[in-house]
Amino acid sequence: MRRILAAAALVAAACSSPRGGSEAPPLEFDPLPADPHSYSRPNDARVVHMRWTWRPDFDARTLHGVAELHVRRRPGVRVLTLDSRGLVVERIGAGPTDAHGPAYPHRVGAPDPVLGAPLEITLPPSTGDRVDALVVTVVYRTSPDASGLQWLEPAQTHDKSAPYLFSQAQAIHARSFLPCQDSPGVRFTYDGAADVPERLTAVMSAEGIGGPSVRAAGRRFYFRQERPLPAYLVALAVGDLAFRATGPRTGVWSEPGVVEAAASEFRDLEAMVDATEELYGPYRWGRYDVLVLPPSFPFGGMENPNMTFATPTLLAGDRSLVSVIAHELAHSWSGNLVTNADWSDFWLNEGFTVYLERRIVERLYGVETATRQAILGRNELAATMDEFKDRPKLRRLKTDLAGEDPDDGMNSVPYEKGCLLLVLMERLAGRDRFDPFLRAWFDAHAFRSASTAEFVAFAAARLPDVVARIDLARWIDGEDLPPDAPEFDRSVFAAANAAARDFAEGRRAAKDLGAASWTTDEWLRFLAAAPDDPPASKLAELDAAWGLTGRGNAEVAAAWLARSVRAGYEPSYARLEEFLVGIGRRKFLKPLYAELLRTPDGRARAEAIYRKARPGYHPIAQATLDRLFAEAR
Repeated sequence: MRRILAAAALVAAACSSPRGGSEAPPLEFDPLPADPHSYSRPNDARVVHMRWTWRPDFDARTLHGVAELHVRRRPGVRVLTLDSRGLVVERIGAGPTDAHGPAYPHRVGAPDPVLGAPLEITLPPSTGDRVDALVVTVVYRTSPDASGLQWLEPAQTHDKSAPYLFSQAQAIHARSFLPCQDSPGVRFTYDGAADVPERLTAVMSAEGIGGPSVRAAGRRFYFRQERPLPAYLVALAVGDLAFRATGPRTGVWSEPGVVEAAASEFRDLEAMVDATEELYGPYRWGRYDVLVLPPSFPFGGMENPNMTFATPTLLAGDRSLVSVIAHELAHSWSGNLVTNADWSDFWLNEGFTVYLERRIVERLYGVETATRQAILGRNELAATMDEFKDRPKLRRLKTDLAGEDPDDGMNSVPYEKGCLLLVLMERLAGRDRFDPFLRAWFDAHAFRSASTAEFVAFAAARLPDVVARIDLARWIDGEDLPPDAPEFDRSVFAAANAAARDFAEGRRAAKDLGAASWTTDEWLRFLAAAPDDPPASKLAELDAAWGLTGRGNAEVAAAWLARSVRAGYEPSYARLEEFLVGIGRRKFLKPLYAELLRTPDGRARAEAIYRKARPGYHPIAQATLDRLFAEAR
């Protein structure tokens, strides 16, 4: 923390007033800190724009790409270093196409299991003593097992009518389908085209330009992203897609058989954008659309600009899970507009976004709903802190992930501990001061990366009285939850807590719980408050009264199935297998498999289900679960 405070002092003067709020890209060589998860050397040569043409080959499960990289370099620099993982480079040359201009010598370094391999391109000599610009064109194809892509057969989609492809680049998976400087500190604009088979539609984390053109081999779609973004926010999807508008600048994409349900579930998209703008300034990305993916998508959502990717497990039918969409929208300010400098500063993306998410939920759905979600989040944080008692550095807000997969840092600590720090600052400052403070932070750092040191300096300059009352060193570098961590009004769960207590102690039958009007959050609290070892007969009584095994709400189903495994409640096991085979969301998969792996009988069941389900999981989920099974042996 002393290093952070020292760095903060150096930038405090610059942070005491906004840095202009300009939406132009950063200066060509604003110095960037070294990123332990990238081979690139952007302080020597930096990609500032990309023209990208790509074509999926569904039979070979490879993406064929031509990446025309517009590069600026310092005088004397002869090497452009890019990140890659499993890419097959066919040619690298000068100029705007692969057919003209001289070829550039290149070498691919030794691969690392986490980082992939550096792609080093020898550039022609620079001229003069100033930064110059040149174009480097990389013609390549991906490997069939690219970690950032998932290829689905028609049978693995909802409508079962066409193949499907989608990407997931966070944290460092963009390098598996795109030669790039795969660091959150490097931002670039892009445009390009996608050539896809007839009947299929392509979407990207960019705005579409006109309609598709018809070509001999199918259709070509055109895209343009005029706002600079880091590589992890480059996204693509191809499938049989339909669109429904939910407002003048919002809408939903999905397979035709899902799109109506998705548009109904997410009908508040435009209101969400309006509410966030009122609090934290203009939405700066043009359109805000949501793509509902097939169920193998490994996350609840991914905040790709212009096109949030979302899991179909959010389609509960009652809008009870739309806080995930509020979260992904909030990233349009925290994460996409102002991005963590590297993955050790991940809390600047996610802690801020959880805070904004709950402010959006509060405004649209009420204080009680936001409070319930804050309590559930705090409880999840406590469980995560306990889980990492043997890996204490993962309990810090700013953590050192050098030498580790940054995906391991994607747990509830940066999300919930980061949010709690902001709630504490809000309570000390008052919302009338804290909301303008956050808006000023977004304006001052718009379309830039930011570090923890910069945030500390900015807060010290803008809210000195608040910072003076907080032990920031303990919050940022500490491995515990500080004693001033905010609590919330737990009376919002009074009914669920009382019902759990009464049912466990035999004072109330399952049918008399009064749960007919419970929200998803109340069911989650009830199931969490139940004893750790209820007899299977008690679960049978609950199931008979409330049909929990057959619940379509994925959050409630996952919590119930975990309880069922612990109690050995056999009637739920068919549903458990169906759930694990049919859903690829990592949040649900890991704890359910972990529960099964606790006993020898459960281990055999888990291994049988995983053999069946693994081919349908995304590579990111596969990697997580492979480690889980290896550790359990």
